[in-house]
Amino acid sequence: MSVQRSETIEKERIEPRTGVAFELRAGDALTVFDPEGSQVSDLVAFAAEDPREWLSNGRTFDYEETIDLGIGSRLWSNRSRIMLGIEDDTVGKHDFLLSPCSKDTFLHFYPDKPSHRGCFGNLAAALEPYGIDEDHIPTAFNIFMNVPVSSSGTIEVLPPLSKPGDFISFRANIDLIIGLTACSAYASNGGSFKPIDYRIEPGKPKR
Repeated sequence: MSVQRSETIEKERIEPRTGVAFELRAGDALTVFDPEGSQVSDLVAFAAEDPREWLSNGRTFDYEETIDLGIGSRLWSNRSRIMLGIEDDTVGKHDFLLSPCSKDTFLHFYPDKPSHRGCFGNLAAALEPYGIDEDHIPTAFNIFMNVPVSSSGTIEVLPPLSKPGDFISFRANIDLIIGLTACSAYASNGGSFKPIDYRIEPGKPKR
């Protein structure tokens, strides 16, 4: 399968409530920035050689033995391969439990507000040119999303802890197709919608 690749090392911007998809080669670094603060970005990943291999929160929790993922953590695929490693992180609070917000999310949680296709719809549109349909979009790694889990097991979605300029950096372990959004859900972003920036830097595979 042929995929388009970005060679830039400049920051790219994802406008509020939109999403993009791009190729990330083994060894490349991907840094995701919150330029204005308190904004979530949903990240999904697929193996470029076979998109039936995708990012798995279950495998990641199993092999990393934690749901609190930060510097030094690895994100695993449904075929038990490392897809991405987290190399730097100025926030340290992200979510890998909740699925991307969708039109149904808005109908369920925000029936009094205008509906939106959400991150799920934005990811589906961005990934379609790569032959990835919506039925194969997994649970996203929700960058900067603040979802505390209580001792009783209940969860709550609170505003992100990220401040303007905060970032997280990943290193690709294999060739990937990445989907990335500027989240569309009200609760995830403290009720406002802001952009997300990202930068790709070519590099050597991490051993």
